[in-house]
Order: sequence, then C-alpha cells, then structure tokens
Amino acid sequence: MTTKTTKTFTTSVRLTTVVALSAAVLTAVPLGGAVAAEHRHDGSWRGAWATSPHAPTAPFGPNWSQQGFSNHTVRQVVRVTTGGTKARIELSNRYGTTPLRITGATVARTDKGASVKAGSVRQLSFGKGRSVTIPAGGTAYSDGVPFTVKALESVTVTLYLAAPTGPATFHHFASATSYRADGDHRSDRDGTAFKESSESWYYLSGVEVSGGAPARRDGIVTFGDSITDGVGSGPGVNNRYPDELAERFAAAGKPRSVLNHGIGGNQVTNDTTWAGEKGIERFKKDVLTEPNVRTVIVLEGINDIGGSSPAFPGGPTPEVSVEQLIEGHRSLIRQAHARGIKVVGATLTPIKGSFYDTPANEAKRDAVNDWIRTSGAYDSVVDFDRAVADPSDPDRMLPAFDSGDHLHPGDAGYRAMAEALDLDAL
Repeated sequence: MTTKTTKTFTTSVRLTTVVALSAAVLTAVPLGGAVAAEHRHDGSWRGAWATSPHAPTAPFGPNWSQQGFSNHTVRQVVRVTTGGTKARIELSNRYGTTPLRITGATVARTDKGASVKAGSVRQLSFGKGRSVTIPAGGTAYSDGVPFTVKALESVTVTLYLAAPTGPATFHHFASATSYRADGDHRSDRDGTAFKESSESWYYLSGVEVSGGAPARRDGIVTFGDSITDGVGSGPGVNNRYPDELAERFAAAGKPRSVLNHGIGGNQVTNDTTWAGEKGIERFKKDVLTEPNVRTVIVLEGINDIGGSSPAFPGGPTPEVSVEQLIEGHRSLIRQAHARGIKVVGATLTPIKGSFYDTPANEAKRDAVNDWIRTSGAYDSVVDFDRAVADPSDPDRMLPAFDSGDHLHPGDAGYRAMAEALDLDAL
C-alpha cells in the first residue's frame, strides 16, 4: 500500500449467544437473540437507533477498543429515528473474550457535547439490578424506563465500567463523538469530567422505544458497508443516507424506525480482519434480530470487488467473482424472505478515480448492477448508482456529491441517495 493510497483511504474513513436476565441470575443461551426482563420480541418494542458491533481494531489510528476500559465512564450520543414514551438500550459483548461487567448505566436528553439536560437523567436497570455481567459473546438489554423522546431527538447513554473490561466490542466509524472520564460520572449533568473523546461507539449497539403510538411492523434496516455507515459525511451532523431517510419520514409526519447496520470496509462474501464478519453471516445477527422490521435495503459489494487489491487495509482479501457476489446477494434475500422481510436492492455507486478504479473492477461493478436492476431477485430496486453519478461521465461520482476520495459520497451525495428512495415502497 503506497503512502498516497493509505492517506486517501484514511482521510475518507475519518470524514448479535444471548442471555436471559433476572434479578439474580444470568444464563447464557444460544446465539441469535436475547432476553431481558421484558421479552425481546413481545411486539411492543421498535428500534430507534442501532449500529453493528465488530471486533476491536485500530487500522486507521488510535481508539479505545483494543485497550478497553478500567474505572472509566463512557458517554455516547445517538439520534433516534422514531419516538416513544419508554426506552431501553442494547449492549453487546459479541467479540469479548471474557465476561463484561457494566457497573451502571443511565440515559438522558442530550445537551451540548458531553453535557445532558437538567432533570433528564434516568438510571437503567437490568433484571431490576443496577449492574449486569454480559458473557463473552453475549448481548444484554436493559429494562424499559419511562423516557419520552421524539423522532430525530438526540439521547445520551452513559456506561460506568469499574472493573477492567479487556478489549472492547465496538463500532469504529461513528461519525459522532463519544466521551470518556476517569471514575464514576454516570449521573453527571455537565460534561466537565469527560476530558477524552473518540469517534467510535463502544458496547452500545441499540436503543429501542415503546409507547407513544401503536406498535407496527414498519421498521427499515439499511445494511451495507461504509457508504451505509456514512463514511465521508460530516462528523456529528447526522447526514448519513439512513439519517436523511429518517428525516424524510419525519418531515412527512410519519416517522419510522430506520436502523443503520453498515460497517465500513465490510464485504458480502469475505470476513475481514478489521471490518466485521462477512455480510451473509452477520445479517442474521444484525438485521434479523431487530424488532418489527418490514424492509431491509441492501447496499454492499464494492469491497468484495476491490478488496483483493494490495491497497486494501489489513491486506488483500480473496478475489470474488461476479457469480460469487451475486450468490452472496441471493443468500441475503433468502434470509430476509424466510422472515417475511421485504428486500430492496441498491446498485453499487461509482468508483472512477478512487483507489478501487481498475477496468476489471469497473466491469464487475457494471455486471453486478445490471443483475440488481434486471434479475427480479430483489423485491424492488433503488438505483443509487445513477442517483449520484455524473451525467457526463456515469462511471464517476458527480463532484458535488463526492466527499473527495471518489468512492464515498459527502453530505449532498447522501442526501441525493435518500431522495432516490420511494417512501411508499418501503
């Protein structure tokens, strides 16, 4: 990997085993779901925010995942896509090698930075206890707490981790700021103790809400790689394409659950050292465990096409043929349909001028896009390729939509992608 290529990719990047919880006992159960004091799938909960956890890694610079935490408080800010009158959080130790002890947790309304609004802090419980131990590979849900929140409001989740955690399950590319303080500051209103920051999320993998409206199966999951994750969008401004989609629903007076399960660098067919399990495996953990989902939008495959390049971070992954990638997409469709979920296929966006740009890669991208558009395998198609392409040079992203690396859209590009979606078809 050349210095120039490393710099280009790094710059662009900057821009769930399960547990049953009771008051006294934690019992591990098989992979694929989770149970809290209130049943995971009782029908009343809907996803308000989510992210896909992956293993600790630091391919593009320091973060807190590999060292983990010890007597630290971690405060994380997320924006919900739908509202309710009750909330709970999901915590993941999917990639931990030892049990994870959460000494305490709170949820509050976000103020500025690491500060929260006065009188809004709510202590969370887990099976009626304030603390919880999550087995290695496990997931835990807090009990629901009265907490009224509206669509597109930001909430702050704070975790106190008294004992050493070891390396942390996390989500690398948050495009949002998380904060850390020494000692126990879970109930602090102001943020003065939080002197360190990171642009990743740690252990927190979901916020769910109930109440405020009848529960309906109308949630949407956006599944993919960095272009779903929002790499290239501005930090802290919630301009990823799923964010923009949630804003369109809210503006129409019909807010819906829109959950972002993109992982930067992820592939459909290959595991990677730094960008999560292959999509055909993580789909069942990330998408099929979400409550009340009706539709999933799949935008993934460009890293399968480009990942065999020596320039791919962490080293090249096995070459993937068009036929292999299409079969990967068919696997995702079969998994969704088996759960009665509608699947929207998204065409792969332009790569001309990026470090993925070769004649062979462009030919693969064109072939996969042609299959997505014409095969009828997907229930419907959204043409993100044409939505952001330069009309005068369709293999290249329109400069106004380009984050600068000719691979990832910027804020305007993500907005154009969201606008290409037919709300009534979702």
